[in-house]
Amino acid sequence: MKLTPIEKWILDKTGIEKRDIKEIEKYQLNKIKEVIEYAKKYSNFYKELLGDNYESSINSLEDFEKIPFTLPHHIRNSPLSFLCVSQKDIARVVTLRSSGTSGQEKRIFFTEKDLQLTIDFFKHGMSCLVDKGDKVLVLLPGESYGSIGDLLKKALKEVDIECYVQGVLTNTKDTANLIQDKEISCIVGIPIQLLHLSRVESTIFKNNIKRVLLSTDYVPETLIKEITDKFGCQVFTHYGMTEMGYGGGVECEALSGYHMRDADLYFEIIDPITGKRVEDGQQGEVVFTTLTREGMPLIRYRTGDIASFSSKSCSCGTFFKTMNRVSGRLENSIILDDNIIIHMRDLDEVIFSFPEVINYKVYIKDKNVLLIKLFTLNEDQFYSIYKKIIDGIRNISSLKEGMNKGIMKIILEHSKENIQITNSMVKRKICLVTNGQ
Repeated sequence: MKLTPIEKWILDKTGIEKRDIKEIEKYQLNKIKEVIEYAKKYSNFYKELLGDNYESSINSLEDFEKIPFTLPHHIRNSPLSFLCVSQKDIARVVTLRSSGTSGQEKRIFFTEKDLQLTIDFFKHGMSCLVDKGDKVLVLLPGESYGSIGDLLKKALKEVDIECYVQGVLTNTKDTANLIQDKEISCIVGIPIQLLHLSRVESTIFKNNIKRVLLSTDYVPETLIKEITDKFGCQVFTHYGMTEMGYGGGVECEALSGYHMRDADLYFEIIDPITGKRVEDGQQGEVVFTTLTREGMPLIRYRTGDIASFSSKSCSCGTFFKTMNRVSGRLENSIILDDNIIIHMRDLDEVIFSFPEVINYKVYIKDKNVLLIKLFTLNEDQFYSIYKKIIDGIRNISSLKEGMNKGIMKIILEHSKENIQITNSMVKRKICLVTNGQ
């Protein structure tokens, strides 16, 4: 097993010569001081948030924890107040739409320099899973300048690897034909869309694809297992979000967690209730700070993602700390009456274990009614697995008590919607329904 190329990239970029975690922490602390000074000088938001406090008192990463968090609604309420450059210097603006979010949408700004930083990370991150001779298909948005697909293609071009950007999956047959015609060996895409493709076009998947990189949403373990076992593919996962500059971390050949973009980002895991740092190995909310962002730096930004730092070293041999795979989002945990908690990740592990399922949507109705709409290729498939899925959901430990007490009801329906995926990058979530549906 080869050492992750992310390590050498970070050492080269930071100028650190000694393989010592304290050295990278020293680098990050210096960068944190710089970004605080920079943001306070040029960003109206941080000028007001931080004022004359904090800067001189940050002499350690522990001191940095005194800094207030930046929250998603801060960006929604006043995106331009985060800018540290003139609007004419912005090369890319991304508007983030989130189902169920009211009010103004988040807008994230990037300068040309910011986009080049992402290309640089993608170039080295993709080398974790592709070699010369591989042909990569990207099933992510790529038509616009500076979009994730556009940046991936530019990164792969720098290392002479062919890349085809088709956009998000909308027609499985067209994608299967492209895979065959171009002899694609690696696919980058959205987890549930890749599951859809693998179940509908299994022959193409089995005969052509060697590696898959899943990105943009958390990845159910049952999905990784199915694609690995059924098709013999290596399944890598990537962690990132637009606010990070798309790239945050990527797995190496060990496939045991993300190697983080530590030269450009500083990560923390906090208790989402207390806001205090948690121990390595303990799950909490991911928080990040940009260290090299020019247009729109973010300081202690709360992501809503649930993960943990690994308490042991990666078997590839790196000395850097790694992050375990993201297991979901805080907004995808719903607390009902009698302290019953529904986690979407638990539903994923049950529902996606049935190969007949292409996708599903989940709703909470009338406080304690769990409504699940399944997407299958036909209604016969739905009825053939109906009882097994109901039984599987009833066995989820967090739901068992509510079911036994009769205070929870499960409704499983076959979705009449078109199963062909026509959107997008919006993350899946549990939806609360009012006034029926």
